[in-house]
Amino acid sequence: MTTVAAVDLGATSGRVLAGTLANDTLHVEEVNRFPNGAISTRNRRGADLQWDVLALWQHVQDGLRAAGRSGPVEAVGIDTWGVDYGLLDPEGRLLANPASYRSERTNGLPERFFRHLPAADLYAINGLQVQQFNTIFQLLADRDAFLHHPAAASLADRLLLVPDLLGYWLTGREVAEITNASTTGLLDVGTRRWSTTLLDLVRDRCGLDLAGLLPELVEPGTVLGTIEVPQLELCTSAGAPTPLVSVGSHDTASAVLATPAVDEHFAFISCGTWSLVGVELDAPVRTPESLAANFTNELGVDGTVRYLKNVMGLWVMTECLNHWRYEGLPDLGWDQLLAEAAAAPALRSLVDMNDPRLLAPGDMPRRLAHLCREAGEPEPRTRGEFLRCIIDSLALAYRRAVEDACRLSGHEVRTVHMVGGGSQNALLCQLTADATGLPVDAGPVEGTGIGNLMVQLRAIGAAPQDLPGLRRIIRASFPTTRYLPCSGPSWDAAEARVPRP
Repeated sequence: MTTVAAVDLGATSGRVLAGTLANDTLHVEEVNRFPNGAISTRNRRGADLQWDVLALWQHVQDGLRAAGRSGPVEAVGIDTWGVDYGLLDPEGRLLANPASYRSERTNGLPERFFRHLPAADLYAINGLQVQQFNTIFQLLADRDAFLHHPAAASLADRLLLVPDLLGYWLTGREVAEITNASTTGLLDVGTRRWSTTLLDLVRDRCGLDLAGLLPELVEPGTVLGTIEVPQLELCTSAGAPTPLVSVGSHDTASAVLATPAVDEHFAFISCGTWSLVGVELDAPVRTPESLAANFTNELGVDGTVRYLKNVMGLWVMTECLNHWRYEGLPDLGWDQLLAEAAAAPALRSLVDMNDPRLLAPGDMPRRLAHLCREAGEPEPRTRGEFLRCIIDSLALAYRRAVEDACRLSGHEVRTVHMVGGGSQNALLCQLTADATGLPVDAGPVEGTGIGNLMVQLRAIGAAPQDLPGLRRIIRASFPTTRYLPCSGPSWDAAEARVPRP
């Protein structure tokens, strides 16, 4: 019996899981769960959103301490969301809280960037979809801020993405795990290395010199060192300090590893705060058609590529619930809310779930109503209608993303695997099956944490070394629910009502 611990941080909550592998079956226990969210702040240039990374650090320590109380912990791994980072000074101290990708500080920066370096030239190297919060654009925002405070710019000595920052505090080692590094826009997605060509271009054309700022790249499964935080008192069964293992530190990379697929003919939907929809490939797709469709090539475990589309996800629903609570409406449970959504008219109101106006926190029902009115769709009136609008629109976005991924990559899909918290939403799963015309296998719920745990177990020699072997254990350990397509309202007609960007 082997126990490892996964730190899995999402944009709205975090958790520490203890995973025990015995007789080829993985058992997972949540030992600590805590809230997370970007904090609204102000600076001399206006409003901002930041992550309270020191509070997260304390929660992580509490969770690892809880995991160690039950016995030896053979390894630890960390995954979080992508793109966001902390800057260290020459002494290795954090200069400031990491900015949140939902901050408005990057508004308009992609357009400015592409005046100096065309989007096609960038995509030919990094294969990354254009999103205003990609790390490369956030760094431009930091450069703009440093222009007003040149002394501050000289203090930045190293950039660490959020999971790597927490790993640095555990071990003292500065690295960039490659699945998360691929979200920065600074990687050559074909060579899986920092792109010297791109770094030279952004220095010469955009005035952004990143020399020395980017750390060593490591692949998932690399043992980074032992955990050197005395108060955690973690040790292995042999009495040695517990090692930190790099996992698929971008949460989607871990979630995709945890899809319990039986072969390569599947699409994945990692459904949480964001929905990441796509296929797993052996090589990136960097064609002009792929660029026009704004598909991204993010790197996965074992040399794979996650060819996917970002969809706004359950964030929109969560923000609606937060607004209704603020307005004093009764705080209903999920079962009742989804029952209201199921009772609302199907495909009554549809919106583009990738509209950038849904990105920032705030009054989400008002924004949805505005988008419906702007598109000539009926405005939702009740909570059930708002939720049905979101779920129907998500299913339509999933349909488009799966179809586009297959068309652009030439990859055949026979099954859709939905992992993460959204796999518990039976209405969303059924509508996804209806919209795509494909069976949907829902689960496991804790897909990200499970993928994290499995990479650790393989790294210490306790699990199969091949990806199919890891997925075989996941299939045996966690049951899924299958949803078959049903006839109903015309999704072809729905397609025509929501113009593509």
